[in-house]
Amino acid sequence: MKDLTQGSITRHLVTMAAPMMFGMLVQTLYYLVDLYYVSRLGNAAVAGVGSGATFALAVMALTQVFSVGTVALIARAVGAKDREHANLIFNQSLVLAGICSVIALVGGYGVLGTYMRGLGADATTTAAGEEYLRWFIPGLALQFAMVALGSALRGTGIVGPTMTVQMVTVLVNILLAPVLIAGIGTGHALGVAGAGLASTLAVCVGVALLGYYYLRLEKYVEFHPQLWQPRLQTWKQILNIGLPSGFELGLLFIYQVVVYSVIRDFGPAAQAGFGIGARVMQTFFLPAMAISFAIAPVAAQNFGARSAVRVRETFRSGSMLGAGAMVILMLLCQWRGDSLIGLFTQDAETVAVGSTFLHLISWNFVLSGFAFACSGIFQALGNTWPSVLSSGTRLVTFALPALYLSRQPGFHLEQVWHLSVATVVLQAFMAAFWVRREFRRRLAFTN
Repeated sequence: MKDLTQGSITRHLVTMAAPMMFGMLVQTLYYLVDLYYVSRLGNAAVAGVGSGATFALAVMALTQVFSVGTVALIARAVGAKDREHANLIFNQSLVLAGICSVIALVGGYGVLGTYMRGLGADATTTAAGEEYLRWFIPGLALQFAMVALGSALRGTGIVGPTMTVQMVTVLVNILLAPVLIAGIGTGHALGVAGAGLASTLAVCVGVALLGYYYLRLEKYVEFHPQLWQPRLQTWKQILNIGLPSGFELGLLFIYQVVVYSVIRDFGPAAQAGFGIGARVMQTFFLPAMAISFAIAPVAAQNFGARSAVRVRETFRSGSMLGAGAMVILMLLCQWRGDSLIGLFTQDAETVAVGSTFLHLISWNFVLSGFAFACSGIFQALGNTWPSVLSSGTRLVTFALPALYLSRQPGFHLEQVWHLSVATVVLQAFMAAFWVRREFRRRLAFTN
């Protein structure tokens, strides 16, 4: 356990965000390594895996439900020096994780065909996406265990073990991807199925390692089978904080589904370009996301300790750190967007779509970083509905006009990217309004 109620706020944020960002980057390499090898199979394979991987956002939305609630409640318990309650929250989050794993496994296979037929630009793209997901869904189900174990550690202020495990899983994936996708060393190439299988096997290794860590090394929060009997009141506490954040990530899933839908008539190359560009963008969001994830436990511990000044300072410092990182990445996209896409494909049409996407969408990087900081503070304060409201407004103001424009003569892809940037501006302003409101309502204590 690490006490975040004393010492420099900025130092706490940096020391927590840096390893988390590295860990998330390592985890993102799952998809980038797969994308590198899959891109050698052609645009249809890239488009299929890209649209299939979007399905993972729906699963991640479920993981967020108990992850956000677990981090916030455990961090508050740590701040209040209540270890018994922290252990109750941890063990109940494991129960929820098991339930969600079953939902993801059964539901994933149930909607697999319908989902890909609705997004694929052609039959080849649809088949590639189905094959990829067929082998990746078990890994997605296991993500719930990974997230539950890592979230409890983050709530106690510890991030190093999770980062190390993530690094190992990516190394496993990097080793398996060329063997399973391209058949290097075996002569039996599985193609896109190999990409899904490599990720699933890597997640299995990660769950085993984190489980071993808890059994042998972790002492503050521990497995207590006697606490696994469902406690509906505890579930309600976790879900009250977590459901809005899960819903917020679900909105991102819907956003990407809308984009794939409105650009499908432009063919596999357009979907492949967007898929690669979206992966690069998501990688570049990692610094802001890591800072947001650090804001949540730092602010939550200080909120539990009733230190309003330190909660406000956490938000100010986190917002500045996020903005600085995103400015640098925005300039990189403006300067070398085509080179970033060219790392994964040499197809001229795909590079053109992806680089244009990065050039335009990067204008919203700084405001997106601010929105992430707001999300972190909402989690810490235990009210994540404002994030849902701002994200929901963004989705509505994006999806409806995008669907309308896609049916008009002269519709082109750049209209979609311009619309997306405009709606992020609206989202950021709404998030700022709600942060000020929550501070007035919840930080009435003066110390």
